[in-house]
Amino acid sequence: MGWLSGFQAKRSGDIAKARLKLLLVSDKAGCSPEMIRMIKNDMIFVISKYMEIEKDKVQIHMDTPGGLEGADRPPTMLCANIPIRSIPNKGLY
Repeated sequence: MGWLSGFQAKRSGDIAKARLKLLLVSDKAGCSPEMIRMIKNDMIFVISKYMEIEKDKVQIHMDTPGGLEGADRPPTMLCANIPIRSIPNKGLY
């Protein structure tokens, strides 16, 4: 029953770990959770001008690539998942 595994509730320890990671990454990048919410709202506003998106399902988070240490480590990334409903042809191109 491997296909049902996606419906299992997350353990509170996993949720706490994810929240702590978000706080550590946002602190390192100097970006508060409130700033992330503001960025999310701005992205929704701008992208909605060009396509229809599922605004309530937009996810924005900061991440650092794991396993890489030292001077060659990539910078912190802002990651966005934006579900698109449709892209209307408005004759822009």
